[in-house]
Formats: sequence, C-alpha cells, structure tokens
Amino acid sequence: MTTLILIRHGENDFVGKRLAGRLPDVHLNERGQQQALALAQALAGAPVRAIYSSPLERARETAAPLAEMMGLEVLIEPGLNEIDAGQWQGRFLRQLRRLKAWKAVQNQPATFRFPQGETFAEAQARAVEALQRIAERHPDELVACFTHADVIRLVTAYFLNMPLDSFQRLGADTASITVVHLGKDGRVGVPRFNQVVGFVWLEEKKKPASAGKAGRQPRQGSPSNGKESPPGKSATP
Repeated sequence: MTTLILIRHGENDFVGKRLAGRLPDVHLNERGQQQALALAQALAGAPVRAIYSSPLERARETAAPLAEMMGLEVLIEPGLNEIDAGQWQGRFLRQLRRLKAWKAVQNQPATFRFPQGETFAEAQARAVEALQRIAERHPDELVACFTHADVIRLVTAYFLNMPLDSFQRLGADTASITVVHLGKDGRVGVPRFNQVVGFVWLEEKKKPASAGKAGRQPRQGSPSNGKESPPGKSATP
C-alpha cells in the first residue's frame, strides 16, 4: 500500500482572521516557519520518496525544509490546491460570519458553492483524484503531500465514507499530519489524523541523567485535541 502523509501548511497571518483562499503572497509567519522546520526534523528518519505540494506559497514554504533535508524536489500538484473561495477569499471571517450563506457553509456544505468559486464536492473530487494519481505513481512508497485544511478534511471524510455534510466536524490544525493508506486493491486506511508535532521539545534542553535514571527524552509529536473549527469559525485559511 502507498502511504500518504497529508500535511497542512504552517501558520500565517491570515489564520483565524481572514479567509486566504487562493490569494497569492500569503506566506508563513515566524511561527509557521518554526513549524515547518519542526516537521522536517520529526520526519527526518522517515523513508519519504516524493514530496508534493499545493501551488500556494504557504504550502510550498512548509514543504521546503523537508525537501532540502531529504534532497528531494517539491512537485506541484494542482489537485492539492486550496478550495476556490471565489469572492469570499481575502475577506475577514468576522464579516463572513454575518452572511446568511454562512449557515449553509457550516450546516449544509454539500450544497454550497462559493460565489464565483468551487463547491465542496468539486474540491473533494479533484483532491481525491490527485491523491489516487500520486498513489499510482508511487506504489508501496511513502509520500508527503503539503496542502490545506479543507482539502485534508474533505479527503479524510471521503476515505472514511462520511457524508459530505459531516466533514466540518473534522479538524486540521496548522502543520498537522494525517496519514492515509491507499492500496491497489481499493483498500483504504486512515491510521493517523490531525496529529501535531510537539514543538516545546525543540526549546527544551535535554536533562542530564541522575541517580541512575536517563534524562527525559524529547517528545516527537502528540495528537491534536481535534477541536479546530470549520473554515471561518477559526483557523482554516
């Protein structure tokens, strides 16, 4: 089976404030850059054979440290792009929450289309197709895919046979990891979902051994609390 590591981009200044969508020039902020480095360190020992990314800067910048560490090229996959939010992109979330259509986004996303943009169903279909193509190119290999919160939640819902209207219940924190297994015979597994690297250990000094006991080892990661809200309710740009 092919193992796909789905990674949400790191933090940027739009997170929790504005809907970035496909706006250009949305870059990682300082914390996002730290998250990207921590991800690369956490995955340093993994036998990653290929790295794919959304075309957007925030995803490519998150992929860059891992690509450099692995000596791999970042391959751009349009199917991993953020959902096309049309006229909503760039707007402040506090403004969007006042719109009558906001309830449809939260409660009936399967029937919602962003003004002059995509439907969630369209975004789900092209993202699933992209991952299936990647799996076919890399049979029985480990592949890292850098993308966006809605994309990760939509494909996870698909592979878990969840109704599209339920995908908003899922979370995808910045710099989180979701693992999907795709087999040639159609078998699917999602053994890890929305796990985040423990960043605290990067700043902690390893404690010296004392009284015959080894010092505490740094944490390599920890599961997320899974409480990230749907797009717009909190950080999903």
